[in-house]
Amino acid sequence: QVQLAESGGGLVQAGGSLRLSCVVSGGALRLNTMAWFRRTPGKGREFVAAMTLSDGDSFVTDSVKERFTISGDSSKNTVYLRMDSLQPEDTAIYYCAATTRSLGTSQYDYRYWGQGTQVTVSS
Repeated sequence: QVQLAESGGGLVQAGGSLRLSCVVSGGALRLNTMAWFRRTPGKGREFVAAMTLSDGDSFVTDSVKERFTISGDSSKNTVYLRMDSLQPEDTAIYYCAATTRSLGTSQYDYRYWGQGTQVTVSS
């Protein structure tokens, strides 16, 4: 059973940075794509970034691509989301997601989910 565990969230001032981590356990070798989504009050889960584990191909949504970077460390079964120049509108619960399928941007493309980590950006 694949399990995902996020960490690294917290409270940061506008303009600051955070790095979120997602550790995969219990079946990481079967996974093909890892992704980050976020959810704000009143909204559904919004795609942020994803990467293909086999070749490192990645995609970051336009609204944050100048500030966010997704990366991975296969030796640690960990995927990261580096977030720079954070703004109050980035405040959300950030979720790690995984699938055995190819890269997608819909939450319905992903079978496995972490519990989420809260990111709060103060102005």
